Amino acid sequence: MSDSTPVSRTGLLDRIERIGNRLPDPTMLFIGGTLIIMVVSAIAVSLGWSVERVTMQAITNADGSAGTQLVGTGVFVEPFSLLSRDGLDWVFSNMVKNFVEFDPLGIVLTGMLGIGVAERTGLLAALLKAFMAIVPAKLLTPAMVFLGIMSSMGLDAGYIVLPPLAAMLYIAVGRSPLAGIAAVFAGVSAGFNANLLVTGLDPMLSGLSTEGAQLLDENYAVAPTCNWYFMIASTFIMTLAGWWVSSALVEPRLRSKPADDGGPVPEGDRDPKAHLLNDDDRRGLRAAGIAGVIVVGALLALVLIPGAPLYTAHAPDPASIGENARMITVEIVPNGMALEEAERPAGAFVHNDQLVVPSTRRFDRWVDAIVPMIFLSFLIPGLAFGAATGSVKSSKDAAEHMIEAMKAMAPIIVLAFFAGQFIALFNQSNLGTMLAIWGGSQLANMGLSAGLLMVAFVLVTMVFNLFVGSMSAKYALFAPIFVPMFMMIGISPELTQAAYRIGDSVTNVITPLNAYLVIILVFMQKHAPKSGLGTLVAMMLPYSIVFLIAWTILLLMWLWLGIPLGPAGPLSYSVGG
Repeated sequence: MSDSTPVSRTGLLDRIERIGNRLPDPTMLFIGGTLIIMVVSAIAVSLGWSVERVTMQAITNADGSAGTQLVGTGVFVEPFSLLSRDGLDWVFSNMVKNFVEFDPLGIVLTGMLGIGVAERTGLLAALLKAFMAIVPAKLLTPAMVFLGIMSSMGLDAGYIVLPPLAAMLYIAVGRSPLAGIAAVFAGVSAGFNANLLVTGLDPMLSGLSTEGAQLLDENYAVAPTCNWYFMIASTFIMTLAGWWVSSALVEPRLRSKPADDGGPVPEGDRDPKAHLLNDDDRRGLRAAGIAGVIVVGALLALVLIPGAPLYTAHAPDPASIGENARMITVEIVPNGMALEEAERPAGAFVHNDQLVVPSTRRFDRWVDAIVPMIFLSFLIPGLAFGAATGSVKSSKDAAEHMIEAMKAMAPIIVLAFFAGQFIALFNQSNLGTMLAIWGGSQLANMGLSAGLLMVAFVLVTMVFNLFVGSMSAKYALFAPIFVPMFMMIGISPELTQAAYRIGDSVTNVITPLNAYLVIILVFMQKHAPKSGLGTLVAMMLPYSIVFLIAWTILLLMWLWLGIPLGPAGPLSYSVGG
């Protein structure tokens, strides 16, 4: 699986790229998409379209066998016209809010402040030289895909940190920077739901699966670890799949392009010693290493020391806390035992002479603080590197580096304004929610076999991921329908959740409702100014297709082998058992 395998350019992908790049600038596309949503929302209202929320109910068939029936909840979802008086009022009154609260904006700007300093002082270049000295050139691509997959431990942080680093690495070894961005983006986004560790995503998904399962079995609980074994295997399979796609399909196309169009930098334009560490690099790395150890040590103290600002206590032994057995995180209240019972927070209970209160936080505290932690982890070592090498001689130099980093973010800020409006208006129109409910109901009524249902569920999730970008929002709609329905034919909620995770991941790299897609495009245009959405989609589409095939085959093989999906992760469910 060599990265230098000669393969001719793929005609279909070339046509996709040409057609896509003939489209207007992404900013204009988001403006046009926003106007279309406004018109369609008004048409939907004028036609009286509404969708009833449904759930799956257990029934007894005429022959005495168990069955299921899709029933309405009496709650209807209706479109919201964005061209009505109230709709236009909402559009204008929320325009600033839609921009400011556009999820990637603050994350990217905060992260890039630190990363920009590390880049401009020379720290990143020195780290990349050290990385190249350790990782063999043939393993660069799988290393990028693997790092991308593992970055989901920090939720969306991988979108910010890894693409520019991968581009710099590939340039340094004479390969297309776009190939590096593609490999790491595939791991970060298309492989988002895989990981070697249990992440903050798992408690959220298991909670929604539990709610769906309890519609049929009120005592059923889905553990956060239920998909762990399958996700570990997925990490390695997706790394191999991403390596193959990069080597066989993506990089050969990019290799034939000129440098200003995203191709490799010609050897004559590269310094043959640029990838070697010099004395300044070594001196700076020593200083940055000391600073990094101090920063990481301080952050670990904030995370691990009980009572520290980023510390999150975990629930005690479930056997000891009865009805609280499914709790994921708790807060230990200081001096809580001294409180009178009437003064104690709702849901509090005593365990080991401590007052324990159910946490309202979705993830561990440190996960919520991951972006500021990244900012400090790059900023302080970057300044230490600059002080040691002479690139930072005063506070003015440090400020200048941050200002230059923000100047480079101007295209992202412009795109974020219009992308934020597009996504917010689409959500406000209710069109995505209505499509998801309608599509789920259609699949539920098709009466497919268990094996086909699993494949069909992956495909349905994949398609609706193009319209409903939020993983939790889609699953909140799907779980009450599919989890109990599949339970009635012997499929466990844990297996339904695993299938959902596949469909939710593979099209992340090509959907415009992935808010980070425009961020990746800006990173690409830094190295290939003429690249557009066509370039991005043509580059990432092979990853979507191959990841879908490989991941679905892995799921079907897992079923055939009968291996548990994880601790407390059965494949089957026995109705009434």
